[in-house]
Amino acid sequence: MTVPKTEPVERDVALSDLQIAVMRVLWRQGETSVTDVAAVLAEERGLKYTTVATLLTRLEKRGVVGQRRDGRQLVYRALASEPQVRRSMVADLLGSLFGGDARELVAHLVNESEIAPGDLERVRKQLAKMPRKGDIKS
Repeated sequence: MTVPKTEPVERDVALSDLQIAVMRVLWRQGETSVTDVAAVLAEERGLKYTTVATLLTRLEKRGVVGQRRDGRQLVYRALASEPQVRRSMVADLLGSLFGGDARELVAHLVNESEIAPGDLERVRKQLAKMPRKGDIKS
């Protein structure tokens, strides 16, 4: 008998678009049955129950979601948080497309008009709050 995974994921997590869609349902609804996840994704994306069940099974094998049995139903919950997945996937994007240089990523977003002027001001304020390299924390 296998012990269900209940601990949050500690490693990098890269997900496909469909896997992210499944995770978003779990992040919004918390612990949820396959039937409920499938109902949401049938409406949002036209996915069939079997597709959703397969996605959840694969995510569970990777340790990204946990499952338990409730009677005859499987109930799933996210073990990886949304910020963790976002952080991991942005780090992968940064490394693979921008050689690990965050300035290049930000420059790309600004040059491609992906950042509105108000957003740029928010980024400036956030950067001003961050400690600089070499600053000593007291």
